[in-house]
Amino acid sequence: MLRHINNPGTRILSSLIIGHHRCISQATNQYDAIVIGGGIIGLATARELLLRQPNLKLAILEKESVLAKHQSSHNSGVIHSGVYYVPGSLKAKLCVEGANLMYEYCDQNKIHYKKCGKVIVAVESNEMTRLKNLYERALQNGVRDIKMISKEELKVIEPNCEGIAAIHVPHTGIVDYGQVSKSYSEDIRKQGGEIFLDYKVTKFDYTENEQLSSEKYPQVVIHGENKPSIQSKYVVTCCGLYSDHLAIKSGCKAEPRIVPFRGNYLVLRKSKSNLVNGNIYPVPNPDLPFLGVHFTPKINGEIWLGPNAILAFSREGYRFSDINLPEFIESISNKGLLKLLSKHWQFGIQETIRNIFLPLQIQQLQRYVPKLQIDDVISGPSGVRAQALDTDGNLVDDFIFDAPTGNLKHHILHVRNAPSPGATSSLAIAKVIASEVNQRFKH
Repeated sequence: MLRHINNPGTRILSSLIIGHHRCISQATNQYDAIVIGGGIIGLATARELLLRQPNLKLAILEKESVLAKHQSSHNSGVIHSGVYYVPGSLKAKLCVEGANLMYEYCDQNKIHYKKCGKVIVAVESNEMTRLKNLYERALQNGVRDIKMISKEELKVIEPNCEGIAAIHVPHTGIVDYGQVSKSYSEDIRKQGGEIFLDYKVTKFDYTENEQLSSEKYPQVVIHGENKPSIQSKYVVTCCGLYSDHLAIKSGCKAEPRIVPFRGNYLVLRKSKSNLVNGNIYPVPNPDLPFLGVHFTPKINGEIWLGPNAILAFSREGYRFSDINLPEFIESISNKGLLKLLSKHWQFGIQETIRNIFLPLQIQQLQRYVPKLQIDDVISGPSGVRAQALDTDGNLVDDFIFDAPTGNLKHHILHVRNAPSPGATSSLAIAKVIASEVNQRFKH
């Protein structure tokens, strides 16, 4: 496992290439590299690998019938600026770099976005120290044009927002990450990559094929559910909600486990959309595991309010009625989750109660926009966050790379956790993953 990685640059991944003299392209199910997972991180990684080595014979395997079906399209759509993260951390670096790369990519590919900005609002005097510390942190992270603003200045930006002070982050934006993911997939196809949908991986094996030179050529054999097997010299998994399951299938240890947390949103009625101009965020409480509710404009004109954070009954459980009993039992028997709940049981109970009683959700939102009324909102969509937990109940928020033992060790790389915000940072994260691929598979 790895927490911090030195980026070795864009060296040619020559070891990933099957030489033409021993090409195995006669069989369409044999590849130089396979990326498992067609979400935004998997797509960005495949794209980066092909940019570094255009001759790579690469394919993506995705278990769903469409790409980017889960976290990549069930999110707030915010392009974050890097305010919250520890200065000098990889997470901070990737967010700042990733946001710049995302804007640049959207400009180049004519993907519509909007820099609507963000205010991080203190509503009580006991939040001021944290707000000032957050401002200093943002400066150290290199967040551009950030400014501490007064109550009066806040009113100019957000006339309906109440607070005693705020941080204004003008370069926070919004975009449709589903559209971004689609553009990544088009890049991959243009570069000669292939994408296979409805391919659910069930098993990994190892084999050594004899080439024309009678040389043994090691291959990972990927088995799919009711699908023909596929062979590849190297495999990278970017499987989000099921990253631990894929790792276990190759012989890795179970930890860290993924625990799914569902976040439910409310949506402002169109007639009330003038209540909010840009993103309105709370000052985060470091004693709580999640950020808290916020107001988020969407690129389609909607305004989302939320989300809360409650344990999902299924890894892809977007509704209360979505129940996968084996997955739920796996979650509640997780030692890390039990320790997390024991530390934050009051927060958990409050979130559950607020999820049931709409007036309590509105009350929480009214701290920032007092004019908001219960009739101003309707039920909105939900997202499920793939939260990696260690055995002590701590949220894992940095890279975790893993590899199996035995023959597969030098042929499979599992991305078991990638730093949030993953969508914002996807192009920067892909560079780190591609460099890790190069480092691990260079022999």
